[in-house]
Amino acid sequence: MKRIMTIQDISCLGRCSLTVALPILSAMGFETAIVPTAVLSTHTQFNGFTFHDLTDEMEKIKDHWVKEKFTFDTIYTGYLGSQRQIEIVKSFFETFHGEKTVNIVDPAMADNGRLYVGFDEAFAKEMLSLCIHADVCLPNISEAALMLGTPYPGEDASEETIDSLLRGLRAAGCRMPVITGVTLDDGTFGFVGLNTITGEFFRYGNKKVPFKSHGTGDVFASTFTGALTGGRNVYDSLCIAADYTAACIMNTYNEPVPCTYSVNFEAEIPYLLKRMKE
Repeated sequence: MKRIMTIQDISCLGRCSLTVALPILSAMGFETAIVPTAVLSTHTQFNGFTFHDLTDEMEKIKDHWVKEKFTFDTIYTGYLGSQRQIEIVKSFFETFHGEKTVNIVDPAMADNGRLYVGFDEAFAKEMLSLCIHADVCLPNISEAALMLGTPYPGEDASEETIDSLLRGLRAAGCRMPVITGVTLDDGTFGFVGLNTITGEFFRYGNKKVPFKSHGTGDVFASTFTGALTGGRNVYDSLCIAADYTAACIMNTYNEPVPCTYSVNFEAEIPYLLKRMKE
């Protein structure tokens, strides 16, 4: 059985970060080892959430795993709480890098042109330095613009603008940048990526639903990580992640009283497993 390491926070309520990544990756059939970066009472959409920093524990976890000679097929990072944590994650990449280990970075730090509480422009620049160490990085539009220090183009930015952001990420050293949460020119909603080896852009979208919710990026990144670890290529893994995330959003949207702080990813796990068998 393949083993995935995921490094991100535990938001105790809110269906995001590790409470999304762990069940999705486990359901997809992978042993999933976690490195919690912090414990939050809820995700950051709620006011007054509690936050317990686990930075000092990260190094201890790494040192113990080294002694036990654990290896990992994939290392996937999400929400990181500080620049110091970013540096520690780089050391995880270096320490546990195997011949076939894949590093995936979801630079979870911003939405709608604004950084999450507690982050600044220096943090965004440091996050870019982590993305350079990734085989695939998965910023949304806000995160891509902030990492590059360019003006936020808005959530309905044209594909031409998205392509320009991707070129900027390539120039900065990213190997396979993929921008998520993009409204494509045909009106669908999905992703645009750039193969920096061939110079080719690739894109895919689903029907856009007039509903937004916290945690969809975590659902997407976790599903992509599982599909890629399971042997699918990058594009097919991204498409599976996009389709599953869209199904979760639609399931939530169709509820009599839609949940406003998360998506019903649990209800669509049977669909995800069916896709993985195709």
